[in-house]
Amino acid sequence: MQENNNLNPYIYIIEDEEAISKLISLYLSKSGMTSAIFSNAEDALDSLKADKRPDLIILDLNLPKMNGFDFLGKLKKEQNSSIPVMIVSARDADEDIIQGLGFGADEFVTKPFSPSVLVARVKANLRRQFSASAKAEESISFADYTLLLNSCVLKKGNNKIPLSTKEYEVLEYLLKHAGQILSPEKIYIDVWRVQYGDVTAVAVYIQRLRKKLEKDPTNPKFIKTEFGQGYIFDKESIKKNQYDN
Repeated sequence: MQENNNLNPYIYIIEDEEAISKLISLYLSKSGMTSAIFSNAEDALDSLKADKRPDLIILDLNLPKMNGFDFLGKLKKEQNSSIPVMIVSARDADEDIIQGLGFGADEFVTKPFSPSVLVARVKANLRRQFSASAKAEESISFADYTLLLNSCVLKKGNNKIPLSTKEYEVLEYLLKHAGQILSPEKIYIDVWRVQYGDVTAVAVYIQRLRKKLEKDPTNPKFIKTEFGQGYIFDKESIKKNQYDN
């Protein structure tokens, strides 16, 4: 999916009340933003797979079929999405707000709302988003993947690849030592930061990483095994002008 810039922000409006969605779209347009309106969450999810990536999603909770909470769950789980989401809902109970934020929403706005205030909040969210993305971030890229070292995130193109904390630490260690044969004992001591323990954990995490990175985990291109010695990350796959050993 195509990334947008902040010159002409693109917003998804997921709202089943046509009058409200058109009102939001009108006010966004007056502020130089374009929008796509969806009356149900299913169509919005389908569009995310084919459409250009929106900069922000405005989401109602009381939707037909799939409600807003279910949409948020699928967005974060299936799309691995970092798109900011603003919930705009008539549901104002504390538990609804807590649940919405817990599902990954960035802000909760209750109905009725002032359209101009809503647009101001959209702009504030977009400023935070673009400010964060503009910050220099040290990274290591290999093939279609980029490991962001400051935010501890692995991306393939524009999509995040979910990693556990230890999976990230093992991958970062291998990348920073690309081209070097690393014994399981050395990896365990340096990554787990303990002298003694179950070294077989290294093989477990190597297999997990291969399943997420390799087209054929049984014939790995990136994390290779040097039998009797250990593991080596293919240095040739790392793009030039990246992390230098």
